Amino acid sequence: MERKALVLCSVVGLLGLLSVATGFGAEATRIKGSEVQFTSATQCTYPQSPALGLGLTAAVALTIAQVIINVATGCVCCKRSQHSSNSNWTTAFVCFVISWFTFVIAFLLLLTGAALNNQHGEETMYFGNYYCYVVKPGVFAGGAVLAFASVALGILCYLTLNSAKDSNDPWPNPPLSNQSGIAMGQPQFAPHTQDPVFVHEDTYIRRQFT
Repeated sequence: MERKALVLCSVVGLLGLLSVATGFGAEATRIKGSEVQFTSATQCTYPQSPALGLGLTAAVALTIAQVIINVATGCVCCKRSQHSSNSNWTTAFVCFVISWFTFVIAFLLLLTGAALNNQHGEETMYFGNYYCYVVKPGVFAGGAVLAFASVALGILCYLTLNSAKDSNDPWPNPPLSNQSGIAMGQPQFAPHTQDPVFVHEDTYIRRQFT
């Protein structure tokens, strides 16, 4: 695995673990029905709970992880022309779709649970009676599980596309051209020069008159 891919997967994985941990933390600290009291016939009193902050942290961490992995992966559909006959592209596309599906549901569960957990002083009328609303069990936990699935599938999609790109590259390391047998620059042998030949003046004159 390349260093860039290792760093990216590590960052996204840590964000995913943060989202999962805070999601389960919000589930454990959510306001239960037994903790809510009626101060009047139509007024509810809720205790303080860190579930709101934990739920928002989980949603934000999941969103950042999803954005990073999708920016690094790019448009999966646009790469079909390169990997249309490769099963890796099909696997990456399925992971991409399911990752977005689980992300949307997890984000809505975490955000909705955090918002509803903070309804201090509000009440709900049901069949003529007033009830204090609390977040149902499993909302934050379900969001945490789906957040883990979304991050894991996003990382799998990224790694699958990278492996398919490397396997389809015909020249991963292009060989250097061998030019050891070609002589460059000056010629190997110096041109042959002859010493000047001196001719006697009488000989030159006789040649003119013959």
